[in-house]
Amino acid sequence: MRTERYREYTLWGHAILQQEDILRPEQFVGSGTITRDTKVIAVSGVLGAFGTDDEAALAGLAWCRAWVDNHG
Repeated sequence: MRTERYREYTLWGHAILQQEDILRPEQFVGSGTITRDTKVIAVSGVLGAFGTDDEAALAGLAWCRAWVDNHG
């Protein structure tokens, strides 16, 4: 998970391990959560599958920044 402050919001980029078969490479799904103070403002769904946890978390943060830019 990665977090950052953006404008007056806290953004959370999540990476969730998805491994259906032990013989297949690890995959991570990404998602994002936006909070302001202690309240959840918006949550993405699954944003896609990624090869690394870092890529998944960064996709979550990108979704959050786009949401804030369009709604903030």
